[in-house]
Amino acid sequence: MSQLPTVAEITALHRAYAPTRAVFEKVHTHCVIVGRIAEQLATGPGGAGADLDLVRAGCLLHDIGVYRLYDEEGRLDGANYVRHGLLGVEILRKEGLPESLHRFCSCHTGVGLTRHDVLSRQLPIPVDDYVAESAEERLVMYADKFHSKSNPPRFLRPDTFAAKIRRFGDDKVVAFQALAEEFGTPELEPLAAEFGHRIT
Repeated sequence: MSQLPTVAEITALHRAYAPTRAVFEKVHTHCVIVGRIAEQLATGPGGAGADLDLVRAGCLLHDIGVYRLYDEEGRLDGANYVRHGLLGVEILRKEGLPESLHRFCSCHTGVGLTRHDVLSRQLPIPVDDYVAESAEERLVMYADKFHSKSNPPRFLRPDTFAAKIRRFGDDKVVAFQALAEEFGTPELEPLAAEFGHRIT
């Protein structure tokens, strides 16, 4: 398949790979919310010229690999969570989805993982750079930072996320601030009210 999948086709993929209805609701809803945040951010100067169809598909598919980390009872293998991006790539390849979508899975974790990150933190993934490059990839990665699949799910203010990643180095905070300058800050209150998730 060379063309982008439709929203309905992506939703069907989520249903096919989700081990339980509850896990589907958690992961799919998160992807939908990230898409809504990206739509907001795309209206700013940083989103000018971005392929919004590609961004939409990237948002809806970026976390599909998370399903591979849940067992049949809905328990998450948190120790291997960092692998979910590469597991997503495996799923997209298996499903014949275009290469242009694969990097939304592999390059959205944190504000990007470098070879140095993989080695210094001894992450259970192949040593490589997993860094968003295109405007579309950066937009999806950045939008993802404002919503968490925590239990219960929640929206994150910019300062909350910055504090969360500071433990991985001040360079990560600087990278996040650069994304904020590029794309701006989303309005989370309307989304929080719509989805019933709190903002922290």
